[in-house]
Amino acid sequence: MLVTLREVLEDADKHGYAVPAFNVNNLEIMKAVVEAAVAARSPVIVQTSEGAIAYAGMDYLVAMAQVSGKSAVPMVLHLDHGKNMSVIHDAIMSGYTSVMFDGSLLPLADNIEKTVSVVELARTRGVSVEAELGAIKGMEDLVRVEDRQAFMTDPEQAAEFVESTGCDALAVSIGTAHGAHKFHGDAVLDLERLRAIDAMVSVPLVLHGASGVNESLIRRTIHLCESFGDCGRLAGAVGVPDEAVVSAVQRGIRKVNIDTDLRIAFTAGMRESLVTMPEEIDPRKLMDLSKKLMMEVVAHKMDLLRSAGKA
Repeated sequence: MLVTLREVLEDADKHGYAVPAFNVNNLEIMKAVVEAAVAARSPVIVQTSEGAIAYAGMDYLVAMAQVSGKSAVPMVLHLDHGKNMSVIHDAIMSGYTSVMFDGSLLPLADNIEKTVSVVELARTRGVSVEAELGAIKGMEDLVRVEDRQAFMTDPEQAAEFVESTGCDALAVSIGTAHGAHKFHGDAVLDLERLRAIDAMVSVPLVLHGASGVNESLIRRTIHLCESFGDCGRLAGAVGVPDEAVVSAVQRGIRKVNIDTDLRIAFTAGMRESLVTMPEEIDPRKLMDLSKKLMMEVVAHKMDLLRSAGKA
């Protein structure tokens, strides 16, 4: 059933787990995420970026979500990293149950002002709002933040921001990054900063840029790479270790975003199918392995975040 972000995060906050949020772009990804959620009996957040909307069309994405929302688990349809006010408005009016306004690169006062305007509009439709304070480096679809622009979330500012805006959830910056190359050395998250933010903020916290970039999937992605001439694909890719994500959940994170891990799984499956099924031209069959690998990623995240069995 389609529900709001506030509803699923209230239960997660009450019971100390996190709900995974998966970026979807097409039918295969949507089905992989939702079918795995049903099998795990887990609440789930399916989210679309502005890039996904430009690619697939908002009407198509909403229609897929409405069909998927008939499943027996709580499901949120969420706009991820909304920056364009027109897109945010259309999402609220088109059936999204949650939207994010990303004003993380704005001065604090401007971020507050624009977030308030989104909250006011969303309230008229019963839609939840996620906001962001602290810019997370890296690139994801249409979102790009350079190292020099990234900054950590200040706990006192976070308290002021939530109080001033009335947002339902707050995305914080504690050292994660978008994309497959999150760290130049060891993966380090500022968990003490997170603990301080959680102590001062009254709404559930969100962790962006949290894909694990699983080594076995990376190896599978470059399996038989001589056939494609791309043996350098994902060289040097580093993600957020599972234990770091668990530690973040223990310190107040209640929503964890995953995009890169699904992309890697999809790519690994597609490349392997193209090499091992040279006579096949049916795209449905060629994408079977991609769907299977994505479902395995989803199931792992639900076990990791302890959302499995909560629906």
